[in-house]
Amino acid sequence: MDSVAQEPVPYPFEAGPGPGLAPAYAAAMASPGLLRVRMPHGEPAWLATRYDDVRLVMGDGRFSRAAAVERDYPRLTEYKLAGMLSADPPEHTWLRAPAAKAFTRHRVERLRGWVRGLAGSLVDGMKDAGPPADLMAHFAMPLPVAVICELLGVPEADRTRFGDWSAGLMPTAPLTVEERVRIGAELREYFADLVRERRAEPRDDLVSTLARERDAQDRPSEEDLLDLCGGLLIAGHETTTAEIGNFAHVLLSRPELVARLRAEPDLIGSAVEELLRFVPLSAGGSFPNYAKEDVEVGGVLVRAGEPVLVSVGAANRDAARFANPDEVVLDREDNRHLGFGHGAHFCPGAQLARLELQEALAVLLTRIPGLHLAGEATWNTGSLVHGPLRLPVGW
Repeated sequence: MDSVAQEPVPYPFEAGPGPGLAPAYAAAMASPGLLRVRMPHGEPAWLATRYDDVRLVMGDGRFSRAAAVERDYPRLTEYKLAGMLSADPPEHTWLRAPAAKAFTRHRVERLRGWVRGLAGSLVDGMKDAGPPADLMAHFAMPLPVAVICELLGVPEADRTRFGDWSAGLMPTAPLTVEERVRIGAELREYFADLVRERRAEPRDDLVSTLARERDAQDRPSEEDLLDLCGGLLIAGHETTTAEIGNFAHVLLSRPELVARLRAEPDLIGSAVEELLRFVPLSAGGSFPNYAKEDVEVGGVLVRAGEPVLVSVGAANRDAARFANPDEVVLDREDNRHLGFGHGAHFCPGAQLARLELQEALAVLLTRIPGLHLAGEATWNTGSLVHGPLRLPVGW
């Protein structure tokens, strides 16, 4: 069992401009054990890239997220994340429970017709603007913002404010600590007012549900409730916006896939799962998991107190788990990808994201038969989430 500390290599690995996986991941997966890496900030860490190793670290109770709070944990920026990402059970369970109850399959599925209509109206607006058009500005960005705001119960008149708040709170945004504090305070104050309104006059929305669940259990704290509302708002559209752009770029770069989906629309659900597997969404390893005791991972003895980063993008391309991992197989079977995570930190909004991505692809492929790329995409290189900033399309 190898536990010798290697000289750490710089991480994240340099990737190309598109939704691809950096070549260094293939070398890491082909090498035995774990890789020793150093991110721009924080202490060195082990990096897990193979499917079984990543799944173990994400789901094994011998690893802790909360331990990172008191450490100079490995990260992309000087700014540190907090909230549910840095909590362990039972605190994490208390924080997560209201959101899990709010994002039930039934509640989410009730939105499908509305989401389909919204996507159709956005496509119509893009077509009215005429080609070439920016798919991100006309479709990929406004769709998830409107959906998460509708689910939360944010009035339509207030929704334009959230784009700036969300962008400012991303860890890689070029803002001072003071600016981040101000934006966070503004968002928390907004949700404090909205929670007060929903407590006085409950509605069938997510904020009312979260407040009711919190009050029934007298936990989490009121401050954690407000942070949860803000976190759901940001997480509920940043990643889905990026994935709509990534998925569109992958498909429109492969006309044979578009032709098959138009001929076999029942494959849309399977295609979304395959694209979730194929596209590496994160720019680097996820939030670190600290070993609470000595743990063997991939033949390496991770000592108690050492952090392990996991690369979901690499794990989802592991040939030991997926046949033809570097190909998009629209009807792939047994596609247990890790795109939404695993274990206690599995994404509570996974059902909502799936619905939005399914309806987005279906509308784009059916309402614009001649949709095609009309220029080079501009890629987001300053965020934890990798996706297009601009995606020119024509028809």
